[in-house]
Amino acid sequence: MKITSVECYLGTGAIGGFVTMKINTDSGIYGWGEAGLAYGKSAEAAFGQCQDFGKLILGMDPFNTEEIWEHLHRHTFWGMGGGVVITSAMAAIDIACWDIKGKALGVPVYKLLGGKTNDKLRAYASQLQFGWRKDIEAKDGLTLLYDPKDYYRVVKEAVDEGYDAVKIDPVFAPTEPASMGDVMATQGTQIRGCYREHDLKRSVERIAAAREAGGPDMDIIVEIHSLLDANTSAELGKALEPYRIMYYEEPTMPCNADMFKHIKEKSGLPLATGERSYTRWGFRQFFEDRTLNVIQPDLANTGGITETKKICDMAQVYDIGVQIHVCGGPIATAAALQLEATIPNFVIHEEHNANLTSAFVKGGKYYYAPKDGYYTVPELPGIGQEMSEFYIANAKKVVIE
Repeated sequence: MKITSVECYLGTGAIGGFVTMKINTDSGIYGWGEAGLAYGKSAEAAFGQCQDFGKLILGMDPFNTEEIWEHLHRHTFWGMGGGVVITSAMAAIDIACWDIKGKALGVPVYKLLGGKTNDKLRAYASQLQFGWRKDIEAKDGLTLLYDPKDYYRVVKEAVDEGYDAVKIDPVFAPTEPASMGDVMATQGTQIRGCYREHDLKRSVERIAAAREAGGPDMDIIVEIHSLLDANTSAELGKALEPYRIMYYEEPTMPCNADMFKHIKEKSGLPLATGERSYTRWGFRQFFEDRTLNVIQPDLANTGGITETKKICDMAQVYDIGVQIHVCGGPIATAAALQLEATIPNFVIHEEHNANLTSAFVKGGKYYYAPKDGYYTVPELPGIGQEMSEFYIANAKKVVIE
């Protein structure tokens, strides 16, 4: 089997910013992949990188995923340490090739990765500071919550749907209401140095409201999006200790692992990071000093299924749990489910509230969602997902052949 052409897609506006790739073969079998840079400011870069790398895989055998990954890693100059735009394109190609392999053999990808170690996948309701179903359906998009009473309300809504775990960033929304555009433009409050008392109090109040709404058995993941420096993050983490935090995610920028050690020593909270760490090399130091309790590799950004499986296996050596980071489109979600089904150190799956928007619901040929807080893994051949005709008809498209 040979790759004959590559179709690169960039969604915009109402269809979402998903960056996807369809790889076609001489057997008529095709596969779908995704570069996970739909959020932030790099979608156009990923779209272009997918085109650049798409040219390099024409004529190759999609079954040879290791060969293709090494080819892109070693023979492109920037593949070695080239950053997330590079690895996101590698991921799109890799996911699509695994999709082809599963379709050609008539089995879901998880069977090709060793089979299930998890029959169903526990999920958490993610990013509740942006609202949940009622808020998002009312605006067909994310909003921003300020009052602790609203955090109580959305947690209750998630619990009523069957979730027993939630994730909240208590610092993203400033103390006083501002427009969503202004807040997003500055990526939250960007507090540095000593945490002012009213900021600390408001952040803690938001998590306290979530704990009250969910009760003692609900797990709370606190997300910081790297908005705080190490000292400020440690101060907040210590204040949150009484609320039994499942783990403290991206408490500061992950490029300096020693800062995570500082936060862990000062706050006592379990730590997690991963969405801005790429390939095995990006996670190595966290493994070696055992700073993290949970890793969160985004397989649509860190090199695809091939690379993420290796990262997860490395984590298992150090008894570190895995929660795949998922903040992308339907392809990224489906691929994550396939991998999570196979890994023994799986902890929980991220069900991002962006998955409730019409762009996500209409973006895939199939719509998968948790039931009573748990996912079942798609059993269709391949990853079990394709982009919809609606998405294809409305996305920007470039064909490489």
